Amino acid sequence: MKIITVLVTAAALIAAVPAQASANAPEVSAKAAVLISADTGEVIYAHRSGEKLPMASTTKIMTVLLTLESARRAGDLYEEFTVDSEAIKVEGSSMGLVDGDTVTKYALCCGMLLPSGNDAANAAAVRIAGSIEDFAGLMNRRAAELGLRATHFVTPSGLEGDGHGSSAYDMAILARKALRDPTFREICSCTDKETEFGSPPYRRWLKNTNRLLTMDEGVYGVKTGYTDEAGRCLVSACVRDGRDMICVTLNDPDDWNDHLALYSYGAQTASSVDITLPQELAIDLAGGTGEQITASPLGSSLRLTTLSAGQEDITFTVIAPPFIYAPVRQGDNVGELRVELCGREINRLPLYADCDAGRYIPEEGQEDEGLCSRIINALRRMFS
Repeated sequence: MKIITVLVTAAALIAAVPAQASANAPEVSAKAAVLISADTGEVIYAHRSGEKLPMASTTKIMTVLLTLESARRAGDLYEEFTVDSEAIKVEGSSMGLVDGDTVTKYALCCGMLLPSGNDAANAAAVRIAGSIEDFAGLMNRRAAELGLRATHFVTPSGLEGDGHGSSAYDMAILARKALRDPTFREICSCTDKETEFGSPPYRRWLKNTNRLLTMDEGVYGVKTGYTDEAGRCLVSACVRDGRDMICVTLNDPDDWNDHLALYSYGAQTASSVDITLPQELAIDLAGGTGEQITASPLGSSLRLTTLSAGQEDITFTVIAPPFIYAPVRQGDNVGELRVELCGREINRLPLYADCDAGRYIPEEGQEDEGLCSRIINALRRMFS
């Protein structure tokens, strides 16, 4: 890996928007709340944000994330299957599944994120893990990987179980991860959506329970929740005045208004900056006419919502195989650019080859050194 460190100073900021440091934090009705930068994860506002509380159907953010990750590995997002008849026998909100229905994982994701179907969550869990209990184990392992220290899952739907709960901060970090998935983001941003399921499947519309989508044009998600124990829970995401933010409230009787007020506060408190991205990064090439190729991210800058504009150290790390085998076509994805803020990863961007790199073909009468020799030479260059 190659590491390039860039100190973000005024000269490196293409468009820094000054923040109002004197902005007053609003009072909220929530038992716990947090507002973070969707770009960096920095906390803009917090109220008891680390306290473990029941989070109701916002649980389904994790269930949908695992469903999409499972579908990506198996390549079966749109593959039809029959729902488990026992799994869909669950109380509470529903997408309308009945015994014998044919669905897809995509339809179940719509059923979880829009009408908040407990039947959809259970059906997805059993399809992926074989049982509710085993799926809860997958949820907790993923939570540990994401560093969600105050989170424990018992059910895929959010119906209460012994020890089932999370913190406002953990749910914000989970939402930030889930929103990086384009399918997740596409579904949760819809006020309603047409999908297919049934016996046989037929088209029907599902309506989103997230009223915030119609209250502010900058809102693009994420998930509502309610139980008697948890109260009203809401995870949302919004771009306000160029600031991309995620807000979570737990047990909040006035959640719609509190989220809008917190986004106004965040727009005053945080800054939006454009960070210059490195270009033409060298990656070793094996079996080609040259020893290296160059690769670049799409675009010349990355916009960040941050509290410390112009003061943080941004580190870029090229993540790629030890060498790339020729031939390579311009535009091929050959690696990733890891973006770190003060040593903490905040994003990964694909790297694309800047130009073609042909395979080495010896001229007539010229001895070919062989692929193994070329690989060894490439390795020597790496460590020289």
